[in-house]
Amino acid sequence: MKRNKGYWLSLLLTVTTLPVLGSCAELAFDSPTNNNSESPAESPEEDSELFSENSNENSNDNSEERPLNPTAEDRNFITDVVEDTSPAVVRVDVERVVETEMPEIFNNPFFERFFGDAIPENLPERRQEGLGSGFIIDSDGTILTNAHVVDNADTVMIELRDGRSYEGEVLGEDPLTDMAVIQIDADDLPTIPLGDSDAVRPGEWAIAIGNPLGLEETVTVGVISGTGRPGSAIGVPDKRVQFIQTDAAINPGNSGGPLLNARGEVIAINTAMIGQAQGLGFAVPINTARDVAQQIVETGRVEYPYVGVRMASLTPEIKRRLEEQFARQGIEIESDSGVVIVEVVEGSPAARSRLQPGDIIKELNGQTVTESEEVQRLVEQQNIGDEVTLLIERAGDTEEITVELEALPVEDQR
Repeated sequence: MKRNKGYWLSLLLTVTTLPVLGSCAELAFDSPTNNNSESPAESPEEDSELFSENSNENSNDNSEERPLNPTAEDRNFITDVVEDTSPAVVRVDVERVVETEMPEIFNNPFFERFFGDAIPENLPERRQEGLGSGFIIDSDGTILTNAHVVDNADTVMIELRDGRSYEGEVLGEDPLTDMAVIQIDADDLPTIPLGDSDAVRPGEWAIAIGNPLGLEETVTVGVISGTGRPGSAIGVPDKRVQFIQTDAAINPGNSGGPLLNARGEVIAINTAMIGQAQGLGFAVPINTARDVAQQIVETGRVEYPYVGVRMASLTPEIKRRLEEQFARQGIEIESDSGVVIVEVVEGSPAARSRLQPGDIIKELNGQTVTESEEVQRLVEQQNIGDEVTLLIERAGDTEEITVELEALPVEDQR
């Protein structure tokens, strides 16, 4: 559903996934494929160092901490980074069975009258292939990639740079961050060290390695164009990610591959591109990916704190539209700023705490909020079971309401 520029409703971990909004450009997740493992994978032994920065036990010796200074020589810091890290970048081939439905038009009595029983109820299934990238973070075969690369796939094959191929087991996926973890039965594999995405600054070098359009070991180079881009700003408000923006080319097949800094550390995972623009690519920060991957390895799933409201940043345009909507319910919006609750999900923590449509959130745990992204970010910093205190304005009066956070229902994460 397309909305006017400046108007969108942020879903704070609610039951319904908002449609992708692309006001000015279409954002494409590269190489969408799907995966359903035939059997659950055995979780590897928990390793508290698995997801720590620069802790990969089998990283190549040449990837020691340095910054590498660019030179005009044939061999420069980029070639060194590629040489050090590309052995740990993998190709992810997926295959899934897709049911083909009969076009609705053939259910028309007109066609039944002429063709009768000759019209089949279902068409034959077909197999769909997809391609993505990933990288090894543990020498025993733990691989990070994007969830949309492996989603609903029947088979996942991992090909290493040296030509070895393994069947992959998807340990888990997280659609809200577009992250997935794959395990292969191998050992003594090359790995890539993980950096610190919180320390990334615009203007730093960005090196992407992957398999765009099936062209293996493709390297593209650019800079970090920006950090902290919320999903709503790039047309994917259902994603719980503060994306890193880069002008390093990200193309179909690059999804899941590493975005590296000049020291050869992974700072993000290549995820999406703007289909109608050049030089606009987005990646999931490695700190976010590390936290998600660790939960998947340890428990097989990812949990998020959940309030259960739809909300919007209050602007004159939003206020005018909501006043028209709320007029039928006898709700008035007297404030001109804050975060307005548009809908309260039935049975949610918000509903049990007496939050109502039309309430204006002014503060969360004593911190002033004016944007819906701020509320969402503050809630996601809490733990399940924590209580948050909201200062709200209702019909011109202010009051504090306490909400006990619960885990987002699994079925609502898609």
